[in-house]
Amino acid sequence: MSENTAPLPDFTRWPSFPFEGDMRVKKLAPPVDVEPPRSGEDASECVSCSTHDDAYIWVSERWRVRAMDRPTGLPMVLILECRSHLDLGDLPNLLAAELGVMTVRLERAIRSLDGVARVHVNRWGDGSAHLHMWFLARPYGRLQLRGTFLSLWDDILPVIPEAQWRENLALVAAWLADFGGKANAEPAHIAWESPSTLTVPIPTATAAAEKEQATDDSPRPQTLGDVQAASAAAEAEVRATEATPGNPRSTPAQRQPSDELAAEPADTESRSA
Repeated sequence: MSENTAPLPDFTRWPSFPFEGDMRVKKLAPPVDVEPPRSGEDASECVSCSTHDDAYIWVSERWRVRAMDRPTGLPMVLILECRSHLDLGDLPNLLAAELGVMTVRLERAIRSLDGVARVHVNRWGDGSAHLHMWFLARPYGRLQLRGTFLSLWDDILPVIPEAQWRENLALVAAWLADFGGKANAEPAHIAWESPSTLTVPIPTATAAAEKEQATDDSPRPQTLGDVQAASAAAEAEVRATEATPGNPRSTPAQRQPSDELAAEPADTESRSA
């Protein structure tokens, strides 16, 4: 079997071409006499027609927008479909005119997302008979992704975080809903985390003293005499308590010499003067 040595086309040397290394051009298969039917040629078997509105991020009376079933490498990949089981060339004038409006509106909505530089709009139509337009967002600053190979890069790039993907879907759906229709997409819910137990602080002696000081409503002493008078009053109260019958502290053996020295408020007051 002879080896295919056809020269590689120029686009394999473009900066946007996603592959490198040794490659060969596939041998071109002969044409078929009758092309096979596309998916959904019969409206009763069309997947798009049988899919409920809940599977779309935005719906209206005549149009619906759906996303992939999971995040991909690009910031956003969306598909615009008409509700009627029609292909592009079968659209009546009303839907044809609205297709232009919807294309511009959806392109603007996707381009409003953070980190999106351009939005590529494509229609291939070889896989499904139901009209569907592809919208692919190119990340800002990724010049290597410019051009016709953006759809290939979508399968090569690392997958974006799901939370960011869902937030982008919700923003686009809300943007479209401002002009009518219904937005079905919602941003990812915040995963709140709470401690399993509550830690109650244990009171300390210092904290108790600070609290007692903060709640003390007694007037603050202003002079040395006030301090000495307060000490004398406190000593008198102690003496009265110890003299109470039945109090073990009222015995003379438990009295301290310092107690006798502190019980002279008048003499102390004269010395301080």
